[in-house]
Amino acid sequence: MPAPIDRAYATVTGQLATLLGVSIAAARRRVDQQAAREGTRAPGERITIAERMIQEAQGGARAQGQLLDALLVAEDDESGFMVED
Repeated sequence: MPAPIDRAYATVTGQLATLLGVSIAAARRRVDQQAAREGTRAPGERITIAERMIQEAQGGARAQGQLLDALLVAEDDESGFMVED
């Protein structure tokens, strides 16, 4: 039987999963892999790692949103173009 999951850890990995568009298990796996790379085993440090990954994902989402906004602006010569079905 698996060990019970810390509520704070489950919440943070759930937020990360939402931002990345992956399952909670996949987000938890990513946090666990990053913790293994850093050599940490403490649950509190895993929460810190997950929060850091959330900050990175939010920064990337903002940059992608700005890029999409820039791509959706019509050029002057294309502003009168209409697509008919």
